[in-house]
Amino acid sequence: MRTGSPEAFDSHLTNNRNLMIRQRRELAELFGFETRNKYSIETESGEQIGFAAEQQKGFLGIILRQVLGHWRSFDIHIHDSDHRPVYIAHHPFRWFFQRVEVRDMTGRYHGAIQRQFAIFNKKFMIEDGLGRPVFTVASPFFRIWTFDFMRGGRIVASVKKRWSGLLKEVFTDTDNFLVELPDPSLTVHEKALILIAGIFVDLMYFEQKGEGGALNVFDP
Repeated sequence: MRTGSPEAFDSHLTNNRNLMIRQRRELAELFGFETRNKYSIETESGEQIGFAAEQQKGFLGIILRQVLGHWRSFDIHIHDSDHRPVYIAHHPFRWFFQRVEVRDMTGRYHGAIQRQFAIFNKKFMIEDGLGRPVFTVASPFFRIWTFDFMRGGRIVASVKKRWSGLLKEVFTDTDNFLVELPDPSLTVHEKALILIAGIFVDLMYFEQKGEGGALNVFDP
């Protein structure tokens, strides 16, 4: 396996204010069978700059995915457009307050997405590589498909679920997310964490084995 340098991938984060995360659907999902999660990472114009994929852990991994859903331990590898892994998002086994920890392929720790207690909205926090909180994130009660990233009392980024069409929304887990990165103060590492947080949003709240999607308003 070729190991990619984050620089090429990060340059796309630097040069694009908006990115799309598009989930790739597999045929088995039409019959309610949960397959490993895969995503295409694109510019708004449709240029693919990378993709993310959950790593398969054999037959046991398939069983755990059906039974435990997002509570289980799993890794998501983020690849550049040349199929070289550049980041790893690790989700340890947890019943409550799920967490995703992000490292690059050299092992350098970049930060984490930490779920928090909330009632009537969905809430989590972004930590940097030193464990310091850099963003608070919440989905407002009346905008349950929008996740605003707040710093210093203002919105610096957003992740918004896009409508995928009636048939896809009803019968599959295929989700599309717009990642807005308008604030010039965002560093490239913060943008990478926000992008990975968009995948975290899908896994926690919109998968069949997640929190029941946008209909669930209670977060333990």
